[in-house]
Amino acid sequence: MGKHEFAVIGLGRFGRNVAKTLEQNGHHVLGIDENEELVQEIAPFLTQAVILDSTNMEALKAVDIMSFDTVIVAIGTDFEANIMTTVSLKELGVKRVICKAPTVQQEKILLRVGADEVVMPERESAVRLAETLHTPGMLEQFKLGADTDYTVAEFTVPPGLCNQTMGQSDIRGRLGINVLVIKRGEDVIVNPGADVILKAGDVLVMLGHADEIEEFSALK
Repeated sequence: MGKHEFAVIGLGRFGRNVAKTLEQNGHHVLGIDENEELVQEIAPFLTQAVILDSTNMEALKAVDIMSFDTVIVAIGTDFEANIMTTVSLKELGVKRVICKAPTVQQEKILLRVGADEVVMPERESAVRLAETLHTPGMLEQFKLGADTDYTVAEFTVPPGLCNQTMGQSDIRGRLGINVLVIKRGEDVIVNPGADVILKAGDVLVMLGHADEIEEFSALK
């Protein structure tokens, strides 16, 4: 899995957890907040942490925010700042902006003003968001327990495996991963055999070690 560059704006509890988890997974993370105390607290754990007003477009340009793959806006109670930051990021050309919203109404507003994705902390934990960003293509992930690194994960079939049979793809032989189920629209293929052909849009439910799952996520 290659390194990506993320910026997290808003270093309250949710933002801190997203930023730290991404950094622990080997990515470069820039933390941003107006609060000097929050920035100093997290600075030792991130690639970089800066104090700035994210509603100020010139300040965002100064940290070259446009160069980041994804920017997560985790501003807490100031919804106006959340909106203005999101608009500024999209105007500057940031490709992927993910915002935090506490209500469905705010979620709708943020999507209208340009957010590419909105997460609600009540529905999605910060760590889970970070794990999803770390492993693109993964739809779901469930660890089997604290004392094991075995994971059940759902992935869409990578383009490079489309139109191959299970035998040709040799997912188990190459990576050690067991494909438990293939979801194809309304159909479910349990324990697919070697002659089952993988099709675009198929969802694979797989069991494997965390490093094997990460290796699968890198397939194109």
